[in-house]
Amino acid sequence: MQIKAGYTLTYECPAPTPTLLALKIHPSRRADLLTPEVLTFDPPVEHWDYTDGFGNVCTRLTAPAGRLTISTSFEIHDSGRQDYIPHDAIQHDIKDLPDHTLVYLLGSRYCETDVLSDIAWRLFQNTQPGWPRVQAILDFVHNHIRFDYMRADKTRSAYGGYLQKEGVCRDFTHLAVAFCRCMNIPARYCTGYLGDIGVPVTAAPMDFSAWFEVYLGGHWYTADARNNRPRIGRILMAIGRDATDVALSTQFGPTTLVGFNVVTDEIDTAVARATG
Repeated sequence: MQIKAGYTLTYECPAPTPTLLALKIHPSRRADLLTPEVLTFDPPVEHWDYTDGFGNVCTRLTAPAGRLTISTSFEIHDSGRQDYIPHDAIQHDIKDLPDHTLVYLLGSRYCETDVLSDIAWRLFQNTQPGWPRVQAILDFVHNHIRFDYMRADKTRSAYGGYLQKEGVCRDFTHLAVAFCRCMNIPARYCTGYLGDIGVPVTAAPMDFSAWFEVYLGGHWYTADARNNRPRIGRILMAIGRDATDVALSTQFGPTTLVGFNVVTDEIDTAVARATG
């Protein structure tokens, strides 16, 4: 299948403000692009890309005083397959884990493994290690937190989500990631596009999405506590320890987001051929 994706974001700054962006798709998906993914800035600003410590492509710039609009639109090929569920994937002993996975066992800004460890072991110690344990965590978090777009809180941590029992996709993800780490399963936070493809279309405004990946049986596998069902059409943008590492934008000064629009739609290739 083919997917059209993109966004238009507008920020307002009272003064020139150094800014980092994590808005480009992950290098692992670049070969799937059908049209170029080019960031456009209005007004034009000097900017350049770098690769961060997690392998994400990030952009540096200084936002001018006033309004800055950042946008892109691209088309990408997708397999059209649902997320793979590795029912038989084993959980590794820590001594057998590759070095690069160990950072995803540790606590981080939004995933307080020290606070949640006793809770996690009480809830999941009797589950079967491997994917069945991950699925038990997904089921618990999916049922424990009530999704409410209006209750988003950028300061809410995994433990906060556990206590408050409400939030958005990042809250589901933080709590599930923290529980996996507490149970010695490497888990890394993911952000990207996930449209209403293969599921009923909702009236909620389109947004970027958060999910995570777990390391089992020598591979990273997708897991999604918010939806808790295989989905079609994920487009990965960035991975990290938690939302801090994959923030869409990080400003080093006062900034207000005044415009936000995200698009992720399946392209009807028959119509596209007829009109192209």
